[in-house]
Amino acid sequence: MKLKTLLNAVLLGITVSAVSSAQADITLRHAINGEALDLSFAKKGGNTDKFKQFMQTGKNPYNGDEEAVKKGESLYMTGCSGCHGHEAEGKLGPGLADDYWTYPRGLTDQGLFEILFGGANGMMGPQYVNFSTDDMLHIMAFIRSIYKGDPKKAEWLK
Repeated sequence: MKLKTLLNAVLLGITVSAVSSAQADITLRHAINGEALDLSFAKKGGNTDKFKQFMQTGKNPYNGDEEAVKKGESLYMTGCSGCHGHEAEGKLGPGLADDYWTYPRGLTDQGLFEILFGGANGMMGPQYVNFSTDDMLHIMAFIRSIYKGDPKKAEWLK
């Protein structure tokens, strides 16, 4: 009887652990120093269901959503095109529509979000002051939609 109780307790512990880890948020890190990003600095209004989904999976739920891409394009043109170009071809900042990424983490949705939110070297400052976290996901969907590189290198498609 004690063995059965012990086995049940162990199985319950494993089940609770599996459920907890399945629902754990991803850890977002700064592109340069690797420190955990503090999302409390985020502009208000971005804690949407889609952002919560992103925080569970690290995948942008707006990728391929035409309406989201359109909104992302508008946000990109307002806040990003001055440095990255209207077609993300690169100007003061690097191009965003090809295979080359200054920060290879940009090949994943999680990594691209980390760069947008926390900033990077040079003139790329943190964008949490300009855009909500949900806005950033829209911008990312636009960037992904205009990708002209090799699809085999597009980690976000996998």
